[in-house]
Amino acid sequence: MDSMNLPEIKMTKTHYMILGAAAVLFIGWRVFSALQPPAPEDRIVPVVRTVTIGDTAAKDTAVYPGEVRGKYESNLAFQVAGKIVARHINLGDNVRAGQVLMELDPKDVQQSYNAAQATYQAALSNYEVVKENYRRYTALYEKGAVSTLIRDEHKTRYDAAASQLESARAQFTAAENQLSYTKLVSDHDGMIASISGEIGQVVGAGTPMATVIQDGSREIQIYVPENRLGQIKLNQPATITFWALDNLTASGHIAEISAMADNVTRTYKVKVAVDSMPEQAKLGMTAKVVLNTGIDHAIQIPTGAIYQTGDQPKVWVVRDKKVSLIPVKTAGFEGSNVRIAEGLAKGDVVITGGINKLAEGQEVRLEGSENK
Repeated sequence: MDSMNLPEIKMTKTHYMILGAAAVLFIGWRVFSALQPPAPEDRIVPVVRTVTIGDTAAKDTAVYPGEVRGKYESNLAFQVAGKIVARHINLGDNVRAGQVLMELDPKDVQQSYNAAQATYQAALSNYEVVKENYRRYTALYEKGAVSTLIRDEHKTRYDAAASQLESARAQFTAAENQLSYTKLVSDHDGMIASISGEIGQVVGAGTPMATVIQDGSREIQIYVPENRLGQIKLNQPATITFWALDNLTASGHIAEISAMADNVTRTYKVKVAVDSMPEQAKLGMTAKVVLNTGIDHAIQIPTGAIYQTGDQPKVWVVRDKKVSLIPVKTAGFEGSNVRIAEGLAKGDVVITGGINKLAEGQEVRLEGSENK
């Protein structure tokens, strides 16, 4: 079988021209593409979290919990030791000055009183006898009936008897006072705020048994930590809010600052006088006291917003959608925030996160903003 004959392809001049033109176009397109700048990529604008100065600026005030207390409180105690045998008061009772509140068993003190009284009576009787003898011998001396020696002897006895009488009188007075000390007496009109002594309890001298709040003015008592003590002063204005009275407010001022911190809490007792205490405010009620601290550096920002370069702290601030690194002056810490004394103003937008990935002039988008 004859083999199949393929047609013979003949390249003409026209074919060569077409192939050459195609090659030239291909090479030209490649050269043109290589010379063109790369196509622009979509810009990625980072989203940043910020705070606005003014919204987060710290108020130049300090808030302290307080309690309504009497302006004058007396912690009453027995001046002698003994066993309580009577209690005439209860919490909340109104008492008068001189009223007996509690009594100690007076038996032992009574014996000392009786002995002192007997000694005094004996000294008094002896004094009267010696005094009469001295008077009579003085009269006889003036008539020349007795010598000077006898008169002087009776005078010496008289002086000794007088001294013994004074000593016996002093001991008797002390014993009488000790007997009176077995009764706990209110020193002012007022109300019983606390009682710590009960019948049958043996107490020592000076142990507080009852607290009497004197009639009259009431005040608010707060406790200030030692690091805040420098922010308050006498007569500093205060605003008091009473939680139990539907947040009723009253004005006042600092009336007294303790000179020594409490040994346990290391806080200082501060008394706040109320200009017009509400009648509904009862002793022991909770109060909130707001003091104007007068701090100039009231701006606070989160600690994480500080970008430290060397010794100079800085913060990233957004202006016209671009970031700028601004130096600031710090003024201490307040919890998790840092106080800013200089460098920022109300309305500044400060970046609080991702500050190490930013560059000067970089465009950013605020968190929650729809602007692209």
